[in-house]
Amino acid sequence: MLKDELVEEVRKARQEQAAQWNFDLKAILADARKRQAESGHKVVSFAAKDDKAG
Repeated sequence: MLKDELVEEVRKARQEQAAQWNFDLKAILADARKRQAESGHKVVSFAAKDDKAG
């Protein structure tokens, strides 16, 4: 099977990021949320809306 260079690059980046946070998913997500909040960009959620709210 041929190796896809782009896939390998993404996997390497993912591994490096996980290692930075000692493979702790909660820490990885906390960092992602922090960076998202600091970015200043509007955050869009596609979560289902509560039908009772309206």
